[in-house]
Amino acid sequence: MTIVGLDDTDSRERGMCTTYVAARLAERLRGEAAVERCCLVRLNPAIPYKTRGNAALAVHTDADPERASDLAHEAVAGAAETDDPNTNPGLVVAPGAPVAVPDPVVEFSRRALREELTRERARELCAEHGYHVEGWKAGRGVVGALAAVGAWRAWQEGEEGPTYEVISYRERERWGTERDVDLDSVFDAADREYPTVWDTVDAVEGEAVCVPHTPGPVLHGIRGDDPDACRRVVDAIEGEPVERRETFHTNQGTDAHLAPGRLGETVDGRGYLLDGTVASPPETRRGGHVFFDLSAGDETLTCAAFEPTKRFRDRVRALRVGDELTAVGEYTARRRDRAGGGNTARRRDRAGEGDSTGTLKLEKFAVRSLVRTEPVNPTCPDCGRRMESAGRGQGYRCRDCGTSAAEKAERPVERSLERGWYEVPPVARRHVAKPLVRGGFDAPTHPER
Repeated sequence: MTIVGLDDTDSRERGMCTTYVAARLAERLRGEAAVERCCLVRLNPAIPYKTRGNAALAVHTDADPERASDLAHEAVAGAAETDDPNTNPGLVVAPGAPVAVPDPVVEFSRRALREELTRERARELCAEHGYHVEGWKAGRGVVGALAAVGAWRAWQEGEEGPTYEVISYRERERWGTERDVDLDSVFDAADREYPTVWDTVDAVEGEAVCVPHTPGPVLHGIRGDDPDACRRVVDAIEGEPVERRETFHTNQGTDAHLAPGRLGETVDGRGYLLDGTVASPPETRRGGHVFFDLSAGDETLTCAAFEPTKRFRDRVRALRVGDELTAVGEYTARRRDRAGGGNTARRRDRAGEGDSTGTLKLEKFAVRSLVRTEPVNPTCPDCGRRMESAGRGQGYRCRDCGTSAAEKAERPVERSLERGWYEVPPVARRHVAKPLVRGGFDAPTHPER
């Protein structure tokens, strides 16, 4: 077997898509050899110089490594948008079975989901294990390409197995034009296969999440837990002609980018699950963004639900001081020290450094306990009116009846939230984030659809 890893062939402005390069390479390889599978590997979504999804690709084939290297070179060189200064492709070709990738490469793949790694380290590992490696321009893509090589074994040994995406591609002359997709057929097909197929549409926003708005070759991508169900949705969608389709094994919808953490020990550019107590009332600021403070012990961290998360902000606004949560999202420090690196890389590795001076950009949260009462002035037992303060430290009294009480009373508070998990809607969900409808969470779920 041979594993071909690819990364960073696309451009935010000029389009292209590395999945398309991989699909074309797979088609070319199938003319000479067997292709066992194609893998779409989402890496750390916090990387600053990524394109939207930060995806690397792997093609598993029984082609000879040298022949696979030649064909992969042709595919990347012929399609990569290298005129974009931010596009720096990488290619890694590894002989051997995907399940037999060496431990250091598998660990590199796991770390690439949660950290920024360097291209220097990627090249060192390639040299140590005899992998063919190529980089165009700065070659940042060799980091993602190597991570894609080790991804399959990492998935097999992880808690979450792969999910699937069936991607349909446009005819070349249509790239950059408005996509012709019948939305009614998308919503109907999505409804039939839900929840096995997820994040196809956002029913509340009325948006087909599966249809991108970029100038690249993708017409639509259908994600789910079963590839046959995904293909049924694809077959039911009406619209413009499709040039080609490819089914990818992925780590999408798995939360693989997250790690348990503690306030005060968070590191810039990583995803966390953080336990704490709501320490300030949620505040809506300019632009519609909602902020509140989360505390644990002596540490406090700002959490944010930004405007693109839409109705999720109403869930955040419903929080009260004293509610206990698990907050989930990407931590961003207030001061970012950017340096060179790979597509998933930065030169510094801050594994031992932490702080709570930045912001957690919320992707979901779990309500562990809710404040159910609030303190109010006690009621006079004689006249039924609220008592007034008798002075600092002197309790409360009714001026008309002369009755008194030593402290405030508690009255029930009506809450719109319940115990359990809440999430951003499909229109705002990251590719790697796990939809609640997939299950496996440690409390009741309140999925967005």
